[in-house]
Amino acid sequence: GDSVALLHILVARGNGLRAVTIDHGLRDESADEAAQVAVLCRHLGVPHTVLKWEGWDKSGNLQDAARQARLRLSATWAAEENITHIATGHTLDDQAETVLLRLARGSGVDGLSGMAARRTAGPLVWVRPLLHARRDELRAYLVEKNIEWIDDPSNDDPKYDRVKARQALAIL
Repeated sequence: GDSVALLHILVARGNGLRAVTIDHGLRDESADEAAQVAVLCRHLGVPHTVLKWEGWDKSGNLQDAARQARLRLSATWAAEENITHIATGHTLDDQAETVLLRLARGSGVDGLSGMAARRTAGPLVWVRPLLHARRDELRAYLVEKNIEWIDDPSNDDPKYDRVKARQALAIL
């Protein structure tokens, strides 16, 4: 939902947008969901690429490995396409979860500062234009505009630390 809202907001701002979906292949539905994003992008007139993550050895932290693969695949795609900026759909809720997770892991002051709205990594600039928005605000926007989205069920799976942080924040 966050990424679909971001896509629609950026499409409304102007031309030159391109989209990439990383299919992690971790659920049977992931390829179909990536194909649905491709249809949405085609409908919006946005060139779209699906990249498949392969090669996870099933050891270590799955969510971190998937995040690292997403960053790596996206950065490689951007370099090949001469793209200088990548926007992600991170929200204020993601920011709060990140700070809570870093606090739980014993991060110092720098780690507790959270995610930057803009980060440069080599020739690529990563931007988070929705970092000020709450997830529920984005869902309300999508509902108001009658825009469909797909929620990844792993975002509600309590075996992942981020989901535990999300649940703790809801209580707090």
